[in-house]
Amino acid sequence: MSHVDITVISDAICPWCFIGKRHLDLALAELPEEIGVSVAWHPFELNPDMPAEGLSRRDYRTAKFGSWERSQALDAQVEAAATQAGLEIHHERMTRTPNTFNAHRLIWLAGEHGFQSAVVDALFRYYFVEGQDIGDSAVLANAALDGGLVGIDIPAFLAGDQGRSEVRAGLDEARRLGVSGVPTFIIDDTVDLSGAQPPETLRQAILETTDKR
Repeated sequence: MSHVDITVISDAICPWCFIGKRHLDLALAELPEEIGVSVAWHPFELNPDMPAEGLSRRDYRTAKFGSWERSQALDAQVEAAATQAGLEIHHERMTRTPNTFNAHRLIWLAGEHGFQSAVVDALFRYYFVEGQDIGDSAVLANAALDGGLVGIDIPAFLAGDQGRSEVRAGLDEARRLGVSGVPTFIIDDTVDLSGAQPPETLRQAILETTDKR
């Protein structure tokens, strides 16, 4: 049996990461049974200078793209791509662009307990489908529960320092690798794919990695 390690560098408020995860899940479902895969989610911040409390999404996106109309046009493109992937994105429900550092800490914690993929799914759903503020500690606590991470006082965890150095190290590693866009998929430390690649592209890259052994 072959085993493949996949690192996904992403941000919890990146819509293409949401779509990319769906594509990866579809790719993994089509792999031969003799190929085992481990997936680890590593941090990236699209908005590293975002205030801890986040900002009004409309104000932030208007400043970033020059007008709210331009932001809405880009949102429409993302929603169309999400629909093709079988996902829903409701930008009209989003009122804030959050700081995602604590979301990354939660993802790290989930990885320590074997619930990383489920917690990542919950965070994406909370933000993109429900429009919840995933910079809020109570929202993050609910995402942890939805992802199966039970028996841990998430507000206390977030109020402390655990996971901070690990997330910072992950962000530093992404910069060292030259990652400038997400999602980035690193397969067995040899294949590097950027963007929400189609499922077949991801599947083929995994198969080619195993064939080279």
